Amino acid sequence: GKTSCGFVRKMTSSAARAAAIRHVTVIGGGLMGAGIAQVAAATGHTVVLVDTSEDILKKSATGIEGSLTRIAKKKFADKPEAGQEFVQKVLKNISTSTDAASAVRTTDLVVEAIVENLKTKQELFSALDKVAPDRTIFVSNTSSLPIADIASSTARLDRFGGLHFFNPVPMMKLVEVIKTSQTSQETFDTLVDFSKALGKHPVLCKDTPGFIVNRLLVPYLMEAIRLHERGHGSKEDIDMAMKLGAGYPMGPFELLDYVGLDTSKFIMDGWNEMEPENPLFAPSPLLNKLVAEGKFGKKTGEGFYKHK
Repeated sequence: GKTSCGFVRKMTSSAARAAAIRHVTVIGGGLMGAGIAQVAAATGHTVVLVDTSEDILKKSATGIEGSLTRIAKKKFADKPEAGQEFVQKVLKNISTSTDAASAVRTTDLVVEAIVENLKTKQELFSALDKVAPDRTIFVSNTSSLPIADIASSTARLDRFGGLHFFNPVPMMKLVEVIKTSQTSQETFDTLVDFSKALGKHPVLCKDTPGFIVNRLLVPYLMEAIRLHERGHGSKEDIDMAMKLGAGYPMGPFELLDYVGLDTSKFIMDGWNEMEPENPLFAPSPLLNKLVAEGKFGKKTGEGFYKHK
C-alpha cells in the first residue's frame, strides 16, 4: 500500500525549532543560573543545573523552590493545592549535578552563567565542546564580555551565541539574543524561538560591548556619578529627578547600589580597556574609591547610600 509519509504535514519551522530544545544544561547555580533553570523548567524543559559544589546547588534549589512558591501563591491564589502541584511539577523537571561533562552529553542547549571571567569561561566551554553532541548549541549569559572571545575556545562557532537574561529572571521579560559574525542563522532562529518558549521577549543584538541594555544603561549610570562628582547635583536630587522626570522606577544611585558598585566598575573597566578613547567608558574616581573601601551597595550594607 501507499505510505502515508507524504501526508504528514511538516511541522512549521518555528515549532520544529522550538522543539529542537527540550533538554537544557545550565552551568552556574548563582542567582542568574538558578533563575534561568527555573524558567526553563516551568515551561516544560528538562533541566540540569550544574555547579562545582553540592552546597551551592542546595542553596540554588532552595531559592528556586521559594521563588516558585511565591509565583504559585499569586497564580493560584484561591487554589493552594493546585499551587503546590505546580511547584512540585516544575521541580520534577530540574536535576542538579557537579559533573558538567556528563551533564552535557545528551543536551540540546548549554547556558553558561558562571563568573564574569573570560579565561574561566573559555576553559569551561573548551572542555564541554569535546564531550557535547555536535548539534548542541552553546550560549553565554555574559553581560559584558564579547561572545566571540568566549566562543573562540570551541570548534562550534556557528552553534555559539549569547542569551542575556535580566535579574530577577522569573520576572524580567527581556532576553537579548546575541548573534556573532559566526553564529548561523539557524542557531540564532532556534535561540529566538527558545526565548519565546520561555515566555520571554527576545531582541536581536550584535556582539558589541554591552549589547543594547547595558551599552545604554551603564554609561548613563556613570554620567550620573560624574554629574555628582562635578558638584552639579546631590545623589538624592539626581535620583528623584530621574524617577519623577523620566519615569524611571529607580534613580541611578539607587540602581547602582542594587546592581553592585563592584559589578558596574568591573564592566566599565573592561570596556575602558577595549576602547580607551571613548569618554563614555572613562573611569570615575568616586566609584573607584567606594569599591576600594568595600562599599559595593546593598549586598555590603553601604554603597552610595547606607542600607539597613
